[in-house]
Amino acid sequence: MAANLPKLFFFFFFFFSVFTFALFVSTALSRDLPDSNPTNTVLLDVSASLELAYGVLSFNPKTPKPLIDQDQASSPPPLPLNLSSPFSLTLQSRDSLLNPSHRDYKSLVLSRLARDSDRVNSLNARLALALSNLRRSDLRPLQTEIRPEDLSTPVVSGVSQGSGEYFIRIGVGTPAREYFMVIDTGSDVNWLQCEPCSDCYQQSDPIFQPESSSSYSALACDSAQCGALEMSGCRGGRCLYQVSYGDGSYTVGELGTETLSFGNSGSVTGVALGCGHDNEGLFVASAGLIGLGGGPLSLTTQTKATSFSYCLVNRDERGASSTLEFNSATPGDSVTAPMLRSGKTASFYYVQLIGLSVGGRPISASPNLFELDQSGNGGIIVDSGTAITRLRTQVYESLRDEFKRLTPNLPAASAVALFDTCYDLSSLSSVQVPTVSFLASGGKSWDLPAKNFLIPVDSAGTYCFAFAPTTSSLSIIGNVQQQGTRVSYDLANSLVGFSPNKC
Repeated sequence: MAANLPKLFFFFFFFFSVFTFALFVSTALSRDLPDSNPTNTVLLDVSASLELAYGVLSFNPKTPKPLIDQDQASSPPPLPLNLSSPFSLTLQSRDSLLNPSHRDYKSLVLSRLARDSDRVNSLNARLALALSNLRRSDLRPLQTEIRPEDLSTPVVSGVSQGSGEYFIRIGVGTPAREYFMVIDTGSDVNWLQCEPCSDCYQQSDPIFQPESSSSYSALACDSAQCGALEMSGCRGGRCLYQVSYGDGSYTVGELGTETLSFGNSGSVTGVALGCGHDNEGLFVASAGLIGLGGGPLSLTTQTKATSFSYCLVNRDERGASSTLEFNSATPGDSVTAPMLRSGKTASFYYVQLIGLSVGGRPISASPNLFELDQSGNGGIIVDSGTAITRLRTQVYESLRDEFKRLTPNLPAASAVALFDTCYDLSSLSSVQVPTVSFLASGGKSWDLPAKNFLIPVDSAGTYCFAFAPTTSSLSIIGNVQQQGTRVSYDLANSLVGFSPNKC
């Protein structure tokens, strides 16, 4: 046995040397061969986005051109709208209507993010209330009494918070008067501020006077519309409403019906909307809100819309506008996914997505982190009022870590507000970055433009990865990610569609 040890040692050494050499050659060759799965990239135009950031602070909004003739004497009432036909309204961002009041672009971004946090807290509070199994009879409006002396109180500015980010121009009453109204896919009750005011915030249009409209009518307490409210009361036989938005903001008033006019498209009579006499902390500059959610009191439900869609313009693009469309076909190139509904929260539009990818490769995240369960937990909603997409913490960290892994050469910068992944791109005019995409079943993917996930947070060239984690089970696709994409809600066929470059 001892005589054979040298031979065994020789053979062992020989085979080990051959294996090591083969491994070395294989590794060396692999460095020279093209990657079989190259990273997909997209161009971020740094110079163009910084130019918009510089310009937004000096933008001076102009008085909008009337959609309808405001001359009461010469203007016939708008023709009734054919509810089965397509019609549309101009859609503008909040910052295109307000004079700039920020000293620099970073302070503007921080104010946007503060409003956004309030919005997300509001949605999560509403979801928590819906999942708590409280009975509707447990909810009561605030016990506020409108005193005679309150009615002469001057209109005061509300807190510059809330979820109003995109506005439409719509006619209210007979004769029709135009008002800027926030659109909100996450709520249902339509409302606007009304005289007399107990407490109203500052808006850009005169406050609506229901007694000056021949078509306004208060709703009775036993009306079907009053019964559809989450919180209602009764005073003098008239229905009272209250809508709370989770951050301490609310609107309280009388529920009535009114005629709404959609420019040259025509008008709809008998639309239920709140006439708010006490409105706190919401939607500065707008007159109120148009609910586009899935509940019984939303505008989409009341007009029996088979579909609606919008394209949200970049909030930094001065004077830009797009359209909110009803009953129009989904663009043929749309990436579509099933629309899901929860029995707990009728307002929300959930979309069935299966994951995300970075650079063309799916991230590591369990599919059940995207699912809506039978109890109403989880799922992903598409929301016009939330700015920054919120993802469950495990999903966000996987997305962020993969993006960072594929961008080792981007110079890092300090975190800003809710953004923990930021870069100093001040020395670059443009840069190729990995793609970021939402994935649907059947191999479909909605690819985001680079400017929708790397956004400037100051005018010096600091850019941040525009996603954020949430400890809530609810994920939200925000409007920064939706910008430049026509988002279609096919209510008849329960589909959500995403079509880039359809503004």
